[in-house]
Amino acid sequence: MGKRILIVEDEKNIVDILSFNLAREGYQVLEAYDGKAGLQLALEQNPDLILLDLMLPEMNGFDVCRALRTENRSTPVIMLTAREEEADKVLGLELGADDYITKPFSMRELLARVKANIRRSQMPAPDAQPAPQPGGRIQRGRIAIDVDLMAASKDGRTLELTQREYELLKFLASQPGKVFSREALMEHVWNYESYVGDVRAVDVAIRRLREKVEDDPASPQFIVTRRGLGYLFNG
Repeated sequence: MGKRILIVEDEKNIVDILSFNLAREGYQVLEAYDGKAGLQLALEQNPDLILLDLMLPEMNGFDVCRALRTENRSTPVIMLTAREEEADKVLGLELGADDYITKPFSMRELLARVKANIRRSQMPAPDAQPAPQPGGRIQRGRIAIDVDLMAASKDGRTLELTQREYELLKFLASQPGKVFSREALMEHVWNYESYVGDVRAVDVAIRRLREKVEDDPASPQFIVTRRGLGYLFNG
């Protein structure tokens, strides 16, 4: 049985296009045209992924995402937005969205993101993986990452990171001094194979991570930008 995708979008033409292309890829599709109906379907049907518009009648996408995470639903959420403001993207990611894509988008890019987020959500949970080898720890000066516990700390204090932020920090810190382009990070951290498309999600995630890791996010010491090249962990 194909994976189920819930589309929560109030523009019928967009829903029709998405439904047609997703069905052609073998997905089952659920549709909702307002936030309340979308949240109800998400809670009742437990889809494998949700495509969630931000500007919705009845209940906006931010509130839908917040309500889902409050109910401890870990369903991957890709936010669809026509807005360009970085603040919206940061807020969406902070509320628990896994990714976002800005309208107008290419169907190829959207399908790649759907596939990658479903694949990532099906990776074995930590307690289902083989017992970790002792010493699963990365120490980079004031930053420590406990790979076994999937936790990070700074100066002995636990950092409150989302899963994506933790994975981003761990990946960069595991290869200090090495510069990774945004495209490379999309492939290695977001699990988008041979990624081509909008890479601003990396910048949003880096900005949010710096707010939690750096003493002064405006003058980062740990996660450094190499202009025109990408990002590195300085440790």
